[in-house]
Amino acid sequence: MPDIKVNERLIIFILFLPIFFISLGVHEFAHAFSANRFGDNTAKNLGRMTLNPFKHLDLIGSIVMPLISFASGGFIIGWAKPVPVNPNNFKDKLKDDAIVSFAGPFANFLLAVILFLIYFSLTKHPEISSENIQRFYGVLHLGGYFNIFLFAFNLLPIPPLDGSHILYDIFPTKITAMYLNAGMYGFLILIAFIYSPLWGYFIKFVNFIYNNIVSVLGNV
Repeated sequence: MPDIKVNERLIIFILFLPIFFISLGVHEFAHAFSANRFGDNTAKNLGRMTLNPFKHLDLIGSIVMPLISFASGGFIIGWAKPVPVNPNNFKDKLKDDAIVSFAGPFANFLLAVILFLIYFSLTKHPEISSENIQRFYGVLHLGGYFNIFLFAFNLLPIPPLDGSHILYDIFPTKITAMYLNAGMYGFLILIAFIYSPLWGYFIKFVNFIYNNIVSVLGNV
């Protein structure tokens, strides 16, 4: 993960917010767009098939939680309003739902690649080295890492994350159906995971993806 000076945190946070909102919006747009392609226009009819991030923002997840995580000195966390999807409108419920579920995280992966490509193309010009430009570079780098994190995090097979839907679509049993609809219990499982030793391994996995992408794109 890119290093950021403590006294720069507020400035970086403010500069990072647009990328944060765009990242959430791209994720939800991908769900809505892919669902529409497979025959479910629920999200489209609600005006959610858009790249406008403000259509996807959630008061708690997109505003309150990022502010709390910033104030606590931790990594910025948050979420958007989930795009409504009705698998009953799909021709192949399980396969199409799995693809729609994967579309959101994959969109974040592609956005990470785009941000890193922009970052490396700009940093090849060392003569541009003003403080504000360097901050901008840092925000691009952080945005790339953040989207890799979103990609991996949303694929965790824990409700209500996208990975839990994919798990059910691959193993459609009564047990996985109950697990998928765990409701508040799923949220508690997620919290327990975050505060368990497994979280450290997850972050190592995120960093593994990050290091490899940076290594590849840095040589393009």
